[in-house]
Amino acid sequence: MAALAALLADRTRAAICIALLDGGTWTAGELAEYAGVAPSTATEHLNLLVAGGLLAEERRGRRRHVRLAGSDTAEILENLAGLAPYRRVRIRSLAEANHRRALHHARTCYDHIAGALGVAIAEAMTERGLLGREHGLELTDAGTAWLVALGIEGGGHASTHRAHVRTCLDWTSRRQHLSGAVGAALYRHALEHRWVIRAPASRILAVTEAGRVAFRARLGLSDEVLTPTPAAPPARDRAEVSPRRPG
Repeated sequence: MAALAALLADRTRAAICIALLDGGTWTAGELAEYAGVAPSTATEHLNLLVAGGLLAEERRGRRRHVRLAGSDTAEILENLAGLAPYRRVRIRSLAEANHRRALHHARTCYDHIAGALGVAIAEAMTERGLLGREHGLELTDAGTAWLVALGIEGGGHASTHRAHVRTCLDWTSRRQHLSGAVGAALYRHALEHRWVIRAPASRILAVTEAGRVAFRARLGLSDEVLTPTPAAPPARDRAEVSPRRPG
């Protein structure tokens, strides 16, 4: 854990890992541009992250592509982000404020739904008896039947060795959202049925009208939870409390 903390203590390496939480594969050049560093500097950081087991890489011709090593890595990163100290971030425009509100409301965390929407889904499933904690966090029989009724094959049981039900500490609210095989299955289902749509080149998710109907009917989520609150125009001297990480 100390070695992991040392790797992520560097702002550039942390920014690279946060970018890769979108679940995609990035080139070294794209990550250098995202982190605002020279390509040679990005390469040095990528070498350390690959050697540390956080990233996996592949070569496509002369280009180097990297991604997170897996879902377990993504969950570790999100949990560590949830423990990070908060600081005040200057909000300089209404567009920036609305972007941050949308990111806090609903976003991807590798292959599952995070943000206020992800937290609300996990809490609603627990309140309705779909998730239980009798033997640690688990999907109940009612939860399995609920997933099957949605059309999720096998009730969300993965064919891999991945943990069936897990949670991540959400960095925007410091409450838990659903991850693991069940969280991934729900996200895929929501995308396929257009309950949510993903903003281009972003982790931000928007809940569609079909999604609002489905989440209300299936989990009793309120319109307040399903719709991000528009940001107020930022005052010249106004700052917003935010985690110490890029949006």
